[in-house]
Amino acid sequence: MSNTAELIARQKAPLATPSDIDAKSVKDITGALNALLADVFTLYLKTKNFHWHMSGPHFRDYHLLLDDHGDQLFAMTDDIAERVRKIGGTTIRSIGQIARLQRIADNDAEYVTPKDMLSELHEDEKALVLSMRAAHVLCDDAEDVATASLLENWIDQSQRRGWFLFESTRN
Repeated sequence: MSNTAELIARQKAPLATPSDIDAKSVKDITGALNALLADVFTLYLKTKNFHWHMSGPHFRDYHLLLDDHGDQLFAMTDDIAERVRKIGGTTIRSIGQIARLQRIADNDAEYVTPKDMLSELHEDEKALVLSMRAAHVLCDDAEDVATASLLENWIDQSQRRGWFLFESTRN
Protein backbone atom coordinates (compact mmCIF):
# COMPACT_ATOMS: atom_id res chain seq x y z
CA MET A 1 0.00 0.00 0.00
CA SER A 2 1.39 3.41 -0.95
CA ASN A 3 1.89 6.12 1.65
CA THR A 4 -0.97 8.14 0.16
CA ALA A 5 -3.37 5.18 0.13
CA GLU A 6 -2.38 4.33 3.69
CA LEU A 7 -2.99 7.92 4.80
CA ILE A 8 -6.41 7.98 3.12
CA ALA A 9 -7.36 4.65 4.74
CA ARG A 10 -6.42 5.99 8.18
CA GLN A 11 -8.40 9.19 7.63
CA LYS A 12 -11.51 7.17 6.77
CA ALA A 13 -11.11 4.69 9.63
CA PRO A 14 -13.71 5.15 12.37
CA LEU A 15 -12.66 6.02 15.88
CA ALA A 16 -12.73 2.55 17.35
CA THR A 17 -11.56 2.45 20.95
CA PRO A 18 -11.69 -1.08 22.36
CA SER A 19 -14.05 -1.49 25.31
CA ASP A 20 -15.04 -4.26 27.68
CA ILE A 21 -18.56 -2.79 27.74
CA ASP A 22 -20.99 -4.26 25.22
CA ALA A 23 -21.79 -2.16 22.14
CA LYS A 24 -25.42 -1.43 23.07
CA SER A 25 -24.41 -0.21 26.53
CA VAL A 26 -21.63 1.92 25.04
CA LYS A 27 -24.22 3.50 22.72
CA ASP A 28 -26.69 4.09 25.59
CA ILE A 29 -24.09 5.46 28.02
CA THR A 30 -22.39 7.68 25.46
CA GLY A 31 -25.78 9.01 24.38
CA ALA A 32 -26.57 9.91 27.99
CA LEU A 33 -23.12 11.41 28.53
CA ASN A 34 -23.26 13.46 25.33
CA ALA A 35 -26.64 14.91 26.37
CA LEU A 36 -25.14 15.59 29.80
CA LEU A 37 -22.14 17.27 28.16
CA ALA A 38 -24.49 19.49 26.13
CA ASP A 39 -26.35 20.40 29.32
CA VAL A 40 -23.11 21.16 31.19
CA PHE A 41 -21.90 23.43 28.37
CA THR A 42 -25.32 25.14 28.36
CA LEU A 43 -25.30 25.58 32.13
CA TYR A 44 -21.70 26.81 32.00
CA LEU A 45 -22.58 29.49 29.46
CA LYS A 46 -25.75 30.47 31.33
CA THR A 47 -23.77 30.71 34.57
CA LYS A 48 -21.16 32.92 32.90
CA ASN A 49 -23.94 35.03 31.32
CA PHE A 50 -25.43 35.64 34.76
CA HIS A 51 -21.94 36.22 36.21
CA TRP A 52 -21.27 38.90 33.57
CA HIS A 53 -24.67 40.56 34.04
CA MET A 54 -24.97 40.41 37.81
CA SER A 55 -25.93 43.65 39.55
CA GLY A 56 -27.23 44.91 42.85
CA PRO A 57 -26.17 45.12 46.49
CA HIS A 58 -24.80 41.54 46.60
CA PHE A 59 -22.93 41.94 43.32
CA ARG A 60 -19.49 40.91 44.57
CA ASP A 61 -20.66 37.81 46.44
CA TYR A 62 -22.90 36.58 43.60
CA HIS A 63 -20.36 37.50 40.93
CA LEU A 64 -17.67 35.44 42.68
CA LEU A 65 -20.08 32.58 43.42
CA LEU A 66 -21.07 32.27 39.77
CA ASP A 67 -17.46 32.53 38.63
CA ASP A 68 -16.60 29.62 40.91
CA HIS A 69 -19.59 27.61 39.65
CA GLY A 70 -18.61 28.32 36.05
CA ASP A 71 -15.09 27.04 36.70
CA GLN A 72 -16.49 23.83 38.19
CA LEU A 73 -18.85 23.26 35.26
CA PHE A 74 -16.18 23.91 32.66
CA ALA A 75 -13.83 21.47 34.43
CA MET A 76 -16.47 18.74 34.02
CA THR A 77 -16.64 19.06 30.25
CA ASP A 78 -13.30 17.48 29.42
CA ASP A 79 -13.83 14.65 31.90
CA ILE A 80 -17.22 13.83 30.40
CA ALA A 81 -15.95 13.88 26.82
CA GLU A 82 -12.86 11.83 27.65
CA ARG A 83 -14.99 9.24 29.45
CA VAL A 84 -17.12 8.86 26.32
CA ARG A 85 -13.97 8.20 24.29
CA LYS A 86 -12.50 5.81 26.88
CA ILE A 87 -15.49 3.49 26.70
CA GLY A 88 -15.48 3.43 22.90
CA GLY A 89 -17.90 6.19 21.92
CA THR A 90 -17.58 9.49 20.15
CA THR A 91 -18.62 12.79 21.57
CA ILE A 92 -20.11 16.11 20.51
CA ARG A 93 -18.39 18.01 17.76
CA SER A 94 -20.06 21.41 17.49
CA ILE A 95 -22.18 24.12 19.05
CA GLY A 96 -24.97 23.02 16.73
CA GLN A 97 -24.85 19.53 18.16
CA ILE A 98 -24.91 20.97 21.68
CA ALA A 99 -28.02 22.97 20.73
CA ARG A 100 -29.72 19.81 19.43
CA LEU A 101 -28.89 17.77 22.55
CA GLN A 102 -29.31 20.31 25.37
CA ARG A 103 -32.21 19.91 27.75
CA ILE A 104 -31.41 22.94 29.89
CA ALA A 105 -32.98 26.09 28.46
CA ASP A 106 -30.96 29.12 27.47
CA ASN A 107 -31.79 32.51 28.94
CA ASP A 108 -31.40 35.34 26.44
CA ALA A 109 -33.36 37.89 28.47
CA GLU A 110 -31.94 41.40 28.42
CA TYR A 111 -32.35 41.72 32.20
CA VAL A 112 -32.83 39.11 34.92
CA THR A 113 -32.94 40.01 38.61
CA PRO A 114 -30.17 38.56 40.75
CA LYS A 115 -32.66 36.44 42.72
CA ASP A 116 -34.19 35.08 39.49
CA MET A 117 -30.73 34.28 38.14
CA LEU A 118 -29.83 32.27 41.21
CA SER A 119 -33.24 30.55 41.36
CA GLU A 120 -33.06 29.57 37.69
CA LEU A 121 -29.56 28.16 38.10
CA HIS A 122 -30.75 26.26 41.18
CA GLU A 123 -33.52 24.62 39.11
CA ASP A 124 -31.03 23.84 36.35
CA GLU A 125 -28.68 22.15 38.83
CA LYS A 126 -31.59 20.00 40.06
CA ALA A 127 -32.35 19.00 36.46
CA LEU A 128 -28.67 18.19 35.91
CA VAL A 129 -28.70 15.89 38.95
CA LEU A 130 -31.74 14.03 37.57
CA SER A 131 -29.97 13.52 34.24
CA MET A 132 -26.85 12.26 35.97
CA ARG A 133 -28.87 9.83 38.07
CA ALA A 134 -30.51 8.46 34.90
CA ALA A 135 -27.07 8.01 33.32
CA HIS A 136 -25.90 6.29 36.50
CA VAL A 137 -28.64 3.66 36.11
CA LEU A 138 -27.34 2.87 32.60
CA CYS A 139 -23.82 2.54 34.02
CA ASP A 140 -25.02 0.24 36.79
CA ASP A 141 -26.79 -1.99 34.27
CA ALA A 142 -23.60 -2.21 32.16
CA GLU A 143 -21.32 -2.62 35.21
CA ASP A 144 -19.47 0.52 34.13
CA VAL A 145 -18.24 1.38 37.60
CA ALA A 146 -15.74 4.01 36.44
CA THR A 147 -18.37 6.16 34.74
CA ALA A 148 -20.76 5.58 37.64
CA SER A 149 -18.07 6.77 40.05
CA LEU A 150 -17.50 9.96 38.05
CA LEU A 151 -21.24 10.58 37.96
CA GLU A 152 -21.42 10.19 41.74
CA ASN A 153 -18.79 12.88 42.17
CA TRP A 154 -20.49 15.18 39.67
CA ILE A 155 -23.84 14.67 41.40
CA ASP A 156 -22.26 15.70 44.69
CA GLN A 157 -20.70 18.78 43.07
CA SER A 158 -23.98 19.74 41.43
CA GLN A 159 -25.89 19.31 44.68
CA ARG A 160 -23.34 21.54 46.40
CA ARG A 161 -23.75 24.24 43.77
CA GLY A 162 -27.53 23.90 44.08
CA TRP A 163 -27.30 24.23 47.86
CA PHE A 164 -25.23 27.42 47.58
CA LEU A 165 -27.68 28.86 45.04
CA PHE A 166 -30.67 27.98 47.20
CA GLU A 167 -29.13 29.47 50.35
CA SER A 168 -28.21 32.63 48.44
CA THR A 169 -31.89 33.23 47.58
CA ARG A 170 -33.25 32.84 51.10
CA ASN A 171 -34.59 35.95 52.80
